[in-house]
Amino acid sequence: SLTEKAKANLSLSLFIFQKRPKSLTIRKIKYIIFYIIVWECAVLIILGIDPGFGIVGYGVIKAEHGNYEVLDYGVIETPKNERLPVRLAMIESCTKQLLARYNPDEIAVEELFFTKNITTGIAVAEARGVILLTCIKHTGKLYEYTPMQIKQAITGYGNAEKRQVQAMVKMLLKLDKIPKPDDAADALAAALTHAQTNRLSDLFHI
Repeated sequence: SLTEKAKANLSLSLFIFQKRPKSLTIRKIKYIIFYIIVWECAVLIILGIDPGFGIVGYGVIKAEHGNYEVLDYGVIETPKNERLPVRLAMIESCTKQLLARYNPDEIAVEELFFTKNITTGIAVAEARGVILLTCIKHTGKLYEYTPMQIKQAITGYGNAEKRQVQAMVKMLLKLDKIPKPDDAADALAAALTHAQTNRLSDLFHI
């Protein structure tokens, strides 16, 4: 029979599909259930990334039989007084080092939402492009999740506050304290979302 965690994953899958009711056929539901059973037995190294320009958050977890273990988390920082191309090169170099060190099977990236500061938004988008290009050269298994999808996966509520998400990340990963800085916690949340989300339909594959 399905484990409680598998049942929770199925519930999450149904929530994600609810905005696409016509595509959720009985056949797809059967595939989802089958995939969850297989997923419960898989061992995956997942790299979560919270894209940024000044700060890029990252979190690496191992997902095995529905259990999660933190391998590493932290941030990549670029100096404000450096030129744009140099800062982008630093992000690329540090991302390559992470990929070489942990050799992730799959990578989860939080989707960007532009703020009112267009200049900053453009710089962040450029940094995200560098990150995606670097990651896709390592593995084609690259996925993207919106902040609302991440909140739903972690807390069960799509409009949860940041502190609620961080508290759940701490609990799910059995950490002694909430990961800091916030960018690292966000990256771990993206990795956890990917670990708990059924992706058979490729809705999140990029």
